[in-house]
Amino acid sequence: MSTSPAGQLRSIAIGVTDLDAAERFYTGTWHLETVARTGDAVYLRGTGSFHHILSLHRGAQPDVRNLTFSVAAPADLVSIAQRTESAGGRVISGPAPVDEPGGGTAVVIADPQGRILRFVHGDERHAGKDAQREVKKDAPVRITHAVFNSADVALAQKFFEDALGFRLSDRTRIMAFMRCNADHHSIALADADSNTLNHIAFVMPDLDAVMRGAGRMSDAGWPIEWGVGRHGPGNNVFAYFVGPDDFVIEYTADVLQVDDSYQVGAPSDWTWPPGRFDQWGVSKPPSDRIKQAQKKIRFIEHTQ
Repeated sequence: MSTSPAGQLRSIAIGVTDLDAAERFYTGTWHLETVARTGDAVYLRGTGSFHHILSLHRGAQPDVRNLTFSVAAPADLVSIAQRTESAGGRVISGPAPVDEPGGGTAVVIADPQGRILRFVHGDERHAGKDAQREVKKDAPVRITHAVFNSADVALAQKFFEDALGFRLSDRTRIMAFMRCNADHHSIALADADSNTLNHIAFVMPDLDAVMRGAGRMSDAGWPIEWGVGRHGPGNNVFAYFVGPDDFVIEYTADVLQVDDSYQVGAPSDWTWPPGRFDQWGVSKPPSDRIKQAQKKIRFIEHTQ
């Protein structure tokens, strides 16, 4: 299978208006675990090997600070830096040491629409050193994808392909699904009026874990806003929620694994009968609340 220097999606950093409340939600209800803390930030891990998959940063308003990928080799950092500017992006810094929990060496870039992306090598992992730790069976393993709203999907798609080696897996009427490894997609680009965050997807061990997590969220007063169902592109099970500060978050499982033999789907390949919103035909339509929340979280702007 052809490979991308981007490696694997590791973590997302978000600004939250109430850091303590957000930490309580993401640990007590969403089932992540605090692994590090600074004066104005909290770092949360899943059950997988990454040091952290979500970081919460104290802020005046909710926003996305960056999206981080873990790359396989130092040469990948160099390759990304070299290809970014010729593809229409901007190198912000690096390769340079990362000054936050988890460490490593990173290249930080901005894509043509201003989103800040980080690519890290040599970051800390948990594998092996906490084998005796009790792992919740209904807890997220890692982040499997993020969906970006884009005012120009073709521009964003070309950058991810040319600078970062992503490949298109499927194109629906409203979304381009992009992959950088065997996961069907690590980034999806949704046609929209502005460049905002659509949602963050946390992969669970299996369908049962998605259902148990959805039940736990509902019991805690966080209703399912879309789902439970099974998507077309990616074939993944889904349950969507609107979390603190109106971040849209997804429990998912059974993400399709693909290789170079995968045939790219066109919009005509992904149509449902009238009134159906997933493969199974059991999901209700997305709520009005989630439709609004999927448009409102903006990315911070980096100024030199």
